[in-house]
Amino acid sequence: MMYENTRAWARHADAQDPLRSFQKEFHFPKHNGKRALYFCGNSLGLQPKNTEGYVKKELDYWKKYGVEGWFEGESPWLSYHKKLSELAAPIVGAKADEVIVMNTLTVNLHLLMVSFYCPTKERFKIIMEGGAFPSDQYAIETQVRHHGFDPSVSIIEVMPREGEYTLRTEDIVQTIESQGNTLALVLLSGVNYYTGQFYDMKKITEATHRTGAYAGFDLAHAAGNVPLSLHDWQVDFAVWCTYKYLNSGPGGVGGAFIHEKHFKPQNHLAPQSSKSENPAYLNRFAGWWGHDEAERFKMEKGFVPMPGAAGWQISTAQVIPFAMHKASLELFEKAGGVSVLREKSWKLTGYLAFLLQKSTQNLKIITPLPDGQESSVSDEHGCQLCILTDLNGKKLFDHLIKNGVICDWREPNVIRLAPVPLYNSFEDVWRVGQLML
Repeated sequence: MMYENTRAWARHADAQDPLRSFQKEFHFPKHNGKRALYFCGNSLGLQPKNTEGYVKKELDYWKKYGVEGWFEGESPWLSYHKKLSELAAPIVGAKADEVIVMNTLTVNLHLLMVSFYCPTKERFKIIMEGGAFPSDQYAIETQVRHHGFDPSVSIIEVMPREGEYTLRTEDIVQTIESQGNTLALVLLSGVNYYTGQFYDMKKITEATHRTGAYAGFDLAHAAGNVPLSLHDWQVDFAVWCTYKYLNSGPGGVGGAFIHEKHFKPQNHLAPQSSKSENPAYLNRFAGWWGHDEAERFKMEKGFVPMPGAAGWQISTAQVIPFAMHKASLELFEKAGGVSVLREKSWKLTGYLAFLLQKSTQNLKIITPLPDGQESSVSDEHGCQLCILTDLNGKKLFDHLIKNGVICDWREPNVIRLAPVPLYNSFEDVWRVGQLML
């Protein structure tokens, strides 16, 4: 795409944008009485205008039916999660029964590590990216300690080469291969929160499986941002939040994926149940909402999981957060899915990169971009660009905030900007670019 640093070009691109009407579907914060330039969807997505109505509907059902709302109304709460699985599955490239919306991201990470990190004296190591989001670091460290292993020995961090900011796929693969049969789990982000790098999940999963280990991913910055094919890539499990690119509210409900191959019996991991043809094949921490729904209200001992990913549920459905999530998921469906959004995302983020490369500020984009190209049509990033600044970086960030740009700062000197295709325009990007020239 041939970009131009003019408002007229940006407005022409917006006029040609088939997704331009979706900006009107969201509430924007105000700055001096005008719509702010919101470039922080990588941290918290905007509120869809339909969210309030979805939440009010469930509040009305609660008011009208009380406890009978579990069984009455347009979408009885007892089966609400099933519709969410159907809507969320295409976003991560999965079958509906491989996806479950529940809990929050790090809770789901801990729960799935119960199933997929079962170390032995011979096979106990975990590979993760160096500088992963702190919550992942804490979860992995404490899981390792829980099993009686030393994190300094058991956790292998893959670091960028000297003088580089992102990881090379060949280095990740080489690290995996070097651990051989001592490796229990590879657990990386889909998109790194700090650099915006989109990892080659397919190659990483293939390399992991060649060692006999499991492959899992934290998709906090990937779900709703980049195209994913978890089922076809044979990923073992994944978790994500819904409050970033999925616009489902602060601290919104989380999501989880478990590949259907793990729904089959693995008798050495768990005993067969005499009560069901669908026993707990993998280790898991159980709760009543994951129990066979046909027998759930009998209140009997002896856990018998529901089929598929739903068998990993623990607690009663979070109906109000579910309603907020459903409001956003239906917008994704209306827009035509992530592949459609990805096409605009490439162009938007490419335009931002084009403008930043013309800046007189001392800036360096550390998110992977194609060498020697002004466009950023690359498979190694999503919406977000991470911009390394000099000692004046905080002053530049404060300048953006003062002029109505909502973005974020990461210590020690990185500004993150994420033009989101559902609600950002080319003119938005142009205006931000002028503030950084």
